[in-house]
Amino acid sequence: MGESVRVGEGAGKASGLAVVCIGGGTGLSTLLGGLKAYVARHDGESSSSIPPRVGRLSAIVTVSDDGGSSGRLREEFQVLPPGDIRNCIAALSEDESLLLRLFEYRFAGSGDLGGHSFGNLLLTALAGVTGDFCQAVTMVGEVLAIKGRIYPSTLASVHLEADLADGTTVRGETRISQSPHPIRRIRLEPEICEPVAEALDAIRSADMIVLGPGSLYTSIAPNLLVRGVADVIRESRGRKVYVCNLMTQPGETVGFSASRHARAVAEIAGPGLFDTVLLNSRIPPSSLVEKYHREGAEVVPFDVDGFRDLGATIVSRDLMSATNLVRHDPAALAREILALART
Repeated sequence: MGESVRVGEGAGKASGLAVVCIGGGTGLSTLLGGLKAYVARHDGESSSSIPPRVGRLSAIVTVSDDGGSSGRLREEFQVLPPGDIRNCIAALSEDESLLLRLFEYRFAGSGDLGGHSFGNLLLTALAGVTGDFCQAVTMVGEVLAIKGRIYPSTLASVHLEADLADGTTVRGETRISQSPHPIRRIRLEPEICEPVAEALDAIRSADMIVLGPGSLYTSIAPNLLVRGVADVIRESRGRKVYVCNLMTQPGETVGFSASRHARAVAEIAGPGLFDTVLLNSRIPPSSLVEKYHREGAEVVPFDVDGFRDLGATIVSRDLMSATNLVRHDPAALAREILALART
């Protein structure tokens, strides 16, 4: 790979930005869905009239999921959990026909197929036929005309382990996210696992690297714990943005302020992972706040003083969608992230 280019320093700007998004779950697919509108077409024009263009969009996705359809397929067929990757494929797809609806179809009932999505089954089957999970992802992406590349962070069969504040150790993403005790340390098992080389190449040549939004310990951390990933992010000359979550998450970040989220990233993978923190400035309606409060979640407070020694630029914008859920608006999130390329 050639030398990476800082945003606005020639090659990245001339051909469109190279953007890498790292995470998993709903947060990553939300971000990709927004950025998709800015990806340059084959004729060199972007599908949005608002610059800057995105010349290359890549997603690096966690593969530690052990619940639901993904967990069942993982256990039965010894395949990487396909669920988060399936969501990213759907988010990046330009195909809005019956084929995408089929890919997203989830079987009902309590039988062997109950709860499985067709997309998960297709990725599992193609991985079995080709013997290569990355090739399976690429093939499905081509069929659904996705506007980007998707890489698992590792091809190893990894599980999350967490040391909790009560002194116990919990294994498995599902159990960790359901724990009532604060997380003191998170790690992969096995701790030494090799990254996907193409994912590292994408980071090295990126103009912008985006961490989050998403579950701090079960969506973002698993990627950063893969050997070499955090080091390559630190070495990259691209702009590095951490997108803070809108709400705290029961079992993971109860009582976390915005700066505590940011500090936890450094505790997990060391300093230097981001130079910018993007925060939401909009307060959700009280009716929504109360709904989340009953489920053990709170609005993430923006504590200005907590950021003073983090060495990062803080950017606060209205990023929330106007729905009955407190979630990032894909278009607003993508617009504000790409606006950072001009600063």
